[in-house]
Amino acid sequence: METTLYQPIKHFLEARGYNVKGEIGGCDIVALSDDEPPLVVICELKLSFNLELILQAVDRATAGDEVWIAARVSAKGKGRESDRRFRDLCRRLGFGMLSVAGNGTVDVILAASAVMPRKNTRKRSRLISEHRRRKGDPTAGGATRAPIMTAYRQQALACAAALQTGLQRPRDIRALAPDAAKILQGNVYGWFERVDRGVYALTAQGLEALHRWPPAEAGARQNAEATET
Repeated sequence: METTLYQPIKHFLEARGYNVKGEIGGCDIVALSDDEPPLVVICELKLSFNLELILQAVDRATAGDEVWIAARVSAKGKGRESDRRFRDLCRRLGFGMLSVAGNGTVDVILAASAVMPRKNTRKRSRLISEHRRRKGDPTAGGATRAPIMTAYRQQALACAAALQTGLQRPRDIRALAPDAAKILQGNVYGWFERVDRGVYALTAQGLEALHRWPPAEAGARQNAEATET
């Protein structure tokens, strides 16, 4: 699975001073620098270098300052990473290439360059906002089978945990979840029930969600646990 590549790439980028999180806005990896505005680095993961990986990178390119593609290095050395035409295509597009060995070693095949398309500022802003609002790094990049632990879901779980102790108003939960009013009123997941004007209770679905995602773990658990269903 692509998630096996996540930790090596995460460590590689963190060693270069980036704050790295997985599965942000459809990107396998989004890394932000400490600058203001931050440098946005996007990395897409695949078990092998192929055209689909490049197409994904093309789709993400308008939101990032640097785009990288990463894959397992071919055991026999005959993968696309050894194909000069493949590397030339990445070079022309401005994409960097990272290889991950079986022992987790990450090597730079090709450095990312500044040849990038015109930026989509709205998409870029959404990536930065979600990255900063999400607590911890609860979802490994490349995950496809489990629901993504977004910042919205984290706040919804905080609301559910508060309601587990009894009826609450949005203002009572705002310290834990700044968007409590919007989340309780919208009730996207069916976890909440309005029992009186401005007063909410927890539903059976909400209780099930707390058993599946204990709030203390929703933002702090390790990436390996985050991929479990």
